[in-house]
Amino acid sequence: MIAIHGGTYNSAYFDIPGSSLIDRSMAAGFDIVALDRPGYGTTRPLDDGPAMLDRNATRISAVLPELLLGLGLPAEGIVLIGHSMGGVIASTIAASQPSWTLKGIAGTGFAQHLPRHLAEGFAALPQQYSVELPTEMKDQLMFGPPDTLDATMPGASHAANTSMPRAEAIDIAFEWGGRAPGILKGVTVPVYYKLAEFEKLWDIADREAFAGLYSHAPGVETGVFIGAGHCIDFHKRGASFHDELLRFAATV
Repeated sequence: MIAIHGGTYNSAYFDIPGSSLIDRSMAAGFDIVALDRPGYGTTRPLDDGPAMLDRNATRISAVLPELLLGLGLPAEGIVLIGHSMGGVIASTIAASQPSWTLKGIAGTGFAQHLPRHLAEGFAALPQQYSVELPTEMKDQLMFGPPDTLDATMPGASHAANTSMPRAEAIDIAFEWGGRAPGILKGVTVPVYYKLAEFEKLWDIADREAFAGLYSHAPGVETGVFIGAGHCIDFHKRGASFHDELLRFAATV
């Protein structure tokens, strides 16, 4: 499995103690790689400009076989796990019909059209390559009610916080929605796609119509994941969510 993080988090998103998809996957016998997207961690950033998420997909798809070779893993039988912008990127990679063997994609925390008030907020971000959301504001967006969290959250998640390219925010707010129908109909592998009950970045009422855009996928498992906010992994029900992902990966 290849795990692709969203915006404002790096690859440590998938390995926060007590909420680690990596630990749970390895315990279940899966090989899993959580990578830093372009411009995150020590990776080479992409040029500023439009279609930043498309260009993420192109870069990741191109380097993945070499990356896996360096780890002694075959570039075959791959399932992409994408959170938020990572789900957009996973879908875009799948639609490109990569040269390596892709078995399925699982994505959460994204839809077609970002609500207007959030899009306007993204447009108001400083005019510079990298931007960072204030931690308090970010936690309000990414998490469900206090009773959906254990005592370590949201604090434990802050280890994965980082800045993001502003162009990613502009892409998800103003560009991705127009590309989405054409991209998603090009996905021809099984899809797991859910939004969280307490999602604050997207309107969960749009979930069913958005899932229908995967019109050429041989199967689409969709629904609302109860008891969590945008970052499902970091909630009390995170382990149950990880088990759903592992079941999906084992059956495609």
